[in-house]
Amino acid sequence: MSGTYSFAARKVHFLNRWHARRVGRMKARAVGFVSAPEPRTIGSFARGRQLMAGNFLFAGHLVEQKDADIWDLPAPNEDFVRELNGFAWLDDLAAVGDGPARDAAQRWLRGWIDRSGRGRGPGWTPDLTGRRLIRWINHAIFLLRNTEAEESHAFYGSLYRQTHFLSSRWQGAAPGLPRFEALTGLIYAGLALEGMETMAMPAVNALARECRTRIDDQGGLPTRNPEELLEVFTLLTWAGAALSDAGHAVPPDHVAAIGRIAPTLRTLRHSDGGLARFHGGGRGAEGWLDHALAQAQVRGRQPDGLSMGYARLSAGRTSVVMDASRPPSGAASYNAHASTLAFELTSGRRPLVVNCGSGRTFGPDWRRAGRATPSHSTLSLDGYSSARLGAADRNSGREPLIEGPTHVPIEVGHASDGLRLQSGHNGFTPTHGLTHARTLEMTFDGRAVAGEDMLLAMESAEKRRFDRAMDAAGLGGIAFDIRFHLHPEVDATIDLGGAAISMALKSGEIWVFRHDGTQKLTLQPSVYLETGRLKPRGSNQIVLSGRAMSYATRVRWSLSKAQETAIGVRDLSQDAPDLTDY
Repeated sequence: MSGTYSFAARKVHFLNRWHARRVGRMKARAVGFVSAPEPRTIGSFARGRQLMAGNFLFAGHLVEQKDADIWDLPAPNEDFVRELNGFAWLDDLAAVGDGPARDAAQRWLRGWIDRSGRGRGPGWTPDLTGRRLIRWINHAIFLLRNTEAEESHAFYGSLYRQTHFLSSRWQGAAPGLPRFEALTGLIYAGLALEGMETMAMPAVNALARECRTRIDDQGGLPTRNPEELLEVFTLLTWAGAALSDAGHAVPPDHVAAIGRIAPTLRTLRHSDGGLARFHGGGRGAEGWLDHALAQAQVRGRQPDGLSMGYARLSAGRTSVVMDASRPPSGAASYNAHASTLAFELTSGRRPLVVNCGSGRTFGPDWRRAGRATPSHSTLSLDGYSSARLGAADRNSGREPLIEGPTHVPIEVGHASDGLRLQSGHNGFTPTHGLTHARTLEMTFDGRAVAGEDMLLAMESAEKRRFDRAMDAAGLGGIAFDIRFHLHPEVDATIDLGGAAISMALKSGEIWVFRHDGTQKLTLQPSVYLETGRLKPRGSNQIVLSGRAMSYATRVRWSLSKAQETAIGVRDLSQDAPDLTDY
C-alpha cells in the first residue's frame, strides 16, 4: 500500500509541475476585474505588525530578520514554505492597512511573481493556488494602489496563468479541505476576471458534487476536525457570495451543505465563541466562527443527538462538548486523536477543562503525544490509549489511527435537575476486556456538572480477558487515570486537605472539583498545545488514579461553581494579544 501511495504522490507531483510549466509558457492575455472584488477574509492586526517588524511566524517556527525579503527567509520545514506560498499572510497586512504594510505586501507580491510566476517554485499545487488566488483577488485594490502599469500587467498575467493551472489541476487536490480550497479559488477567479467565466461554471458544479459527497448528514467531515469544518464552511459561504454577487444561482447541493454545517458548528461552539479542540483542530481565530455563521445567515437550530460525532450540553454560562463517536479511520485519520469520551468545558469567556490539542507544529514527538488518550480529558487505562497509531506511510511520514473503538453508544436526555449525557466505548475491550462508560449531568443553571466513569467487563469473553489481564498484573488490579486538563490561565490549588481542588478563572469565577474519595486525587503538570505559539504552554491537570479490581469499577466526581461565585459575572479582563510570547 505504501508503494502504491508513493507512486500516486509522485504522479500528482509530476502533473502539478508539468501543468505549472505549461501555463508558465502561456502568453498571458490582458485581463481585468469584472467588478471590484469585496474582501471577505479577515486578518490579524497584531500578526500584521509582527510581519512588518521582521518576525515571521509560520507553522510554529519563528524567523527573525528585519527588513528581509519574505522569499529569502531560511525555511525550517515544508509547512513553513507552504504557508508562505498560500499568501494567507496578506490578510494580516491588509488588517494593518497603512502605507508601510501596503508597500511590504506589494514588494513580496512582486517577488513571488518574479521567482515563481512562470510555473516554478513550491507554490504550484491546487490547494495553495486556490488559497493564493482568493487572497490576491480579495486584496486586489490594496495590492494595486499606486502601482505602475507594468506591475499591474504582471499581476493580472499571473492571475490568468494561475486560473488556467487550477482549471487543469483542481482534480489533483486531495478530497476534503484541499479540494474545497482549489475549487473555491477557481470559482473566485473565474467570476472576477474578464473572459474567464467559462472556467467557473465547471468548478461550481464540481463544488456542488463535493458538498453532496463529502459533507455527511450530520454536517460533518470524515476527519471530524472542527477547525477544518469551519474552514470548509467559510470557503462555501465565500463561493456562494461570489456566485450571488455575479448574478448566478447557488446550486441546491451547495446551499444544503451550508445549511447542514451551520448547526453543527453551533454545537461545536463553546460559550466563549471558540471551537472545541478535537482531532487536530484548534479553537479558530478570535471571532472567526461567529463571523462565518453571521455571513452564512443560516438560522437553523442545533440538531438533536450528535453533530459530526460530538454531543453538547449547555446551560447558563457553561458549555460542555464531548467526543461521542468512533474516531476517523483510513486516510481521514492522519491527524485524528484517541479522544473518545473526552470533553471540554468552558464557563462564559473562560475555558476551564480542555484537551492538550495538536502538537503538529512542535515536532513529531509532540504530535504523537498530543494524539494519545492521556492528552485528553478522559480515562486512560494501564498506559494504553483507546486507539493506537499505525505504521507511518513511507512517503509522507503520516501515521493513521488504528484499532480504535468500534462501538460508541450515546444517549442525550434529561436528568431530574438538568441535562444528561451517557456514552461508552469498547476501545479497551480487546486488550483488557473492559468497556469505559461515562455519564455527564449538567444542572439547568449551568453551575454544576456531575460525572461518573465506569469500567465494566460484561460478557463472558470480556470477563475472561479481564481475568487474564489481572493475572498478568499479579492480581494487583488494572491501573487507570481519569484526567481533567486545565487551561493555562486557570489557577488551581489543592483544597480541603487534599479532598478537592479549587480553580480560579480570570473572570473571578471559582470552580471546585470534588470526587467520591475512592481514588487518589493529584494535581499534576500538563501542557497546552496551541497553534501560533513557539512552544507548548505549561498548565495543570487534575488526575484521579485508581485500579480496577473487579468486573465493575465506578468513580464519581463533580465540577461546580463555589457558592460565593455570582450568577452573572462581568468579565472585563482583557486577553493578551496574539504572538506576544516570543
